[in-house]
Amino acid sequence: MVSGILRILPVVIVALAWELIPRLGLIDPEMLPSLSAIFAAWVKMLGSGELFHHAVASLANWAAGLGLGVLFGVAVGVLMAWYPTVNATVGPLLQMTYPIPRTALIPVMILWFGLGAGSKIASIFSGSLLPVILSAFNGARGVDEPLVWSALGLGASRRRVLWEIVLPAALPDILAGIRSAVAIAFVLMVTSEFLIGQRGLGYLIAFLGDAGQYAAMFAVVLTVAALGFIADRLYLLLMQRLLQWRE
Repeated sequence: MVSGILRILPVVIVALAWELIPRLGLIDPEMLPSLSAIFAAWVKMLGSGELFHHAVASLANWAAGLGLGVLFGVAVGVLMAWYPTVNATVGPLLQMTYPIPRTALIPVMILWFGLGAGSKIASIFSGSLLPVILSAFNGARGVDEPLVWSALGLGASRRRVLWEIVLPAALPDILAGIRSAVAIAFVLMVTSEFLIGQRGLGYLIAFLGDAGQYAAMFAVVLTVAALGFIADRLYLLLMQRLLQWRE
């Protein structure tokens, strides 16, 4: 119980400070609205359906981009670790693109895929792809070689070894990489919506900020933070379920 109180205590302190500082006039309430004003704006947007509409659009793009990134990332990473030819071909491309900030690719995605959902999904995909590839590669590469040699020596095909030995052994690393991709995908979801189209939570943040509706803007920002936190917690539960066999 004590540990639970210590966990939420910093959040309570920040919330109280956020509520009191604007009320006491230490910061202009127009620049930093109180939490009660933000909550009132949040309830109003939720009741009108505006927040839900934009949240659904954002989460649909997030799920599509992240899902594609996970599928391609795991496949490419494992194949790189399993086949030297694939590693020799793809590895240099990854090393070249690794230093590029993923947000810098958003204008390129707009050029290629237009102003619709396609460019947003492509931006999220490009950002979530690399951490999944690296984690899958490192996980598959780290499998005990004597175990693989023993299975091959007993007559198992390389495909069977890949599915029944390499992938299960690499699963913890793969899942850890996907967790990083979950967070990166949220960042790119919002950033891409700042620039593209007229739907999504990122667009709503930019629109409300330009209109001077700062309480509503902060309400959307906190909504994004809450959605990211919930997604991370749910993913941790999924990780624990998938890795129960290790215990």
